[in-house]
Amino acid sequence: MQKSIFSKYFRVCAISVLSAIIVLGTFFMIFAGQYFSKEKISLLTNCATVARAYVLERVDSRLLLDRDALAPTLTALSESTDTVIFLTDTDGKTLLCTEGSSCVVHSTYRVSSKILRAADSGLYTEMGRLERLYKNPEYTVCQPVRTTEGTVGYLFVSATNEELRAFLTEMIKIFLICALMVLLIAFVVTYFVTLKMVRPLREMSAAAKKFGQGDFSTRIRIDSDDEIGQLAMSFNNMAHSLSELESMRRSFIANVSHELKTPMTSIAGFIDGILDGTIGKDQERHYLRIVSDEVKRLSRLVRSMLNLSRIEAGELKVQTTPFNILEIICETVFSFEQSIEQKNLDIRGLDTDKVMVDADPDLIHQVVYNLVDNAVKFVNNGGYLEFSFNVDGNRTFVGIRNSGEGLSKEEIPRVFDRFYKTDRSRGIDKNGVGLGLYLVRSIINLHGGDIIVKSVKGEYTEFVFSVPTAKAKNPALVKGREKEYPNQQPKEEHSDRPS
Repeated sequence: MQKSIFSKYFRVCAISVLSAIIVLGTFFMIFAGQYFSKEKISLLTNCATVARAYVLERVDSRLLLDRDALAPTLTALSESTDTVIFLTDTDGKTLLCTEGSSCVVHSTYRVSSKILRAADSGLYTEMGRLERLYKNPEYTVCQPVRTTEGTVGYLFVSATNEELRAFLTEMIKIFLICALMVLLIAFVVTYFVTLKMVRPLREMSAAAKKFGQGDFSTRIRIDSDDEIGQLAMSFNNMAHSLSELESMRRSFIANVSHELKTPMTSIAGFIDGILDGTIGKDQERHYLRIVSDEVKRLSRLVRSMLNLSRIEAGELKVQTTPFNILEIICETVFSFEQSIEQKNLDIRGLDTDKVMVDADPDLIHQVVYNLVDNAVKFVNNGGYLEFSFNVDGNRTFVGIRNSGEGLSKEEIPRVFDRFYKTDRSRGIDKNGVGLGLYLVRSIINLHGGDIIVKSVKGEYTEFVFSVPTAKAKNPALVKGREKEYPNQQPKEEHSDRPS
């Protein structure tokens, strides 16, 4: 069975919390046990100190102990502190103990010299059976009973560790109750936090399935600005882009179908009319001319689409070489000579020498042709076409302006979209397909440049594109403008031959 992210994350969090509680409880018990042991040893030490002081008061001049006098007091002290007190001589043999009838165990027990030597150094403490004296481990403290004449014996004080076990048992009970409450709270919080965290992921999964079915309308609700929120935002942006791409794809198919269907229908109709005699012999040439124009229109459409396809696929390679872009512009303008004369246009800005750029001549020719074609189509009668050239560092800017109605603010952001044609252009440009400016921008971007459009409604429209400047000088940019371009002034040629 496939495990969800929710179950995985919840299980990891639960295990982490449980492990943390176990580690915390273990260290707590260890430290609590150590603290209790220290307190117990301290209590036994104080008891041993009091008992030793009392014993020293009962030592006679012969360094002998009155056991009958010591027994009641030490027994009372032992009962009040819940301890066992026994006194040995210097050889480790028991002289007195407070266990009552069980004292026979101590009477037959002799403390090893190893323990006695350790006690001679000060204070001896132990948590154990005192060399098998006790059945279970006990706390034991030993202090030497020493007078000015020497050591007269050793005082032992012992206590069971039942209190420690009882203490730890109670602490474990309390800790388990608290741990269960903490675990319950942690599991509830983790459950809802995990559920909230994976909700956008589940929504994304459901939305992705809809995307696969062609529905790009779903959007993910964004409740945070963390990584999940940023992912949801990126997912929504992707959905928006896919929606626009799908809309463009459908529009592309519809436009291409329309652009192919219209000329093909015209071509088929005129050819059939010529073949079946509907069109007379005297009109055949006229309609064949129309058919030729439609074929050329189809050819331009297919060529533009192929170029765009190659550009978008990265298959179109730019073959750059230095050349004079002014020559391409002049040749293009001459090819529109008939239309220019019909509209009585004034051509400006071509009275320069050379404008050298480093680009692909064929691709730049397409750019110039499309821009000049648009300018001639939409220029007003008696208007002008103006060309401008400027250089800024490594970039050369070429502007093509035409007078006329211009573009509205709503039209300017869309003029470079594929198959976009303004309502005004649909009546003027009946042969265009709306790919020219998109192709222009794609070619310019291939050269690392950019293209912008500037327009004033009722006055002019201008397209300005940039391409790399050739390493050679641009005399056209320098002539008459030496102050603006001091570093590009042409050098005078000097002859080494004698005059």
